[in-house]
Amino acid sequence: MRPRIEPVRRDIWSNRDGAGVLEFAIVIPVMILFVVGIMEACGVLFAESLLEGGVREAARYGITGALPNSEETTREQEVVNIVNEHGIGFVVVTQDDVDTLVYPNFEAIGQPEPYSDLNGDGDYDSGEPFTDMNCNGTWDDDMGTPGLGVGGEIVLYQVAIDYTMLTGLLDFAFTGGSIPMRASVAVRNEPYGGDPTCVPVEITE
Repeated sequence: MRPRIEPVRRDIWSNRDGAGVLEFAIVIPVMILFVVGIMEACGVLFAESLLEGGVREAARYGITGALPNSEETTREQEVVNIVNEHGIGFVVVTQDDVDTLVYPNFEAIGQPEPYSDLNGDGDYDSGEPFTDMNCNGTWDDDMGTPGLGVGGEIVLYQVAIDYTMLTGLLDFAFTGGSIPMRASVAVRNEPYGGDPTCVPVEITE
């Protein structure tokens, strides 16, 4: 006589032993990603706050024209040091990450050097006369002059870094596993004197 297997089959489908373990195994990865996501988001916000605060502190140093405490350190390096001190090890920048440009006024920030559009095409073409605002002898689409300026000049402080995530678990969601961060501030130096960073020159090629 053949054994009846239908009751056994019904028992298997109705058996709930181990269901909790299975549900836990499904839910726990989602919970971990959720918690890690919150941690990473907080880390990003914290890093942005430190970076922006560091740039402001560096600008406060720059506007005074103060010299570094050490003769072996330049003013530009002191700006980097201030940003890193404010970053408390959470945000670290190098001199390549920091850009400071001097402008004659706030309206000139990010503007191209003035030129005569002889052919009327709306773009600068080689050979057209222009005003060399940054004293490098060539026309530039940004008239800013590298440096920290002198008394009364406008200086734009810019810092750009690639922030690395804390845990690395969410690197798959970001190109290269890092997030670009930018911070900038424009200030006018105190009137402490000094020769102009650049005296504009009319150039006719």
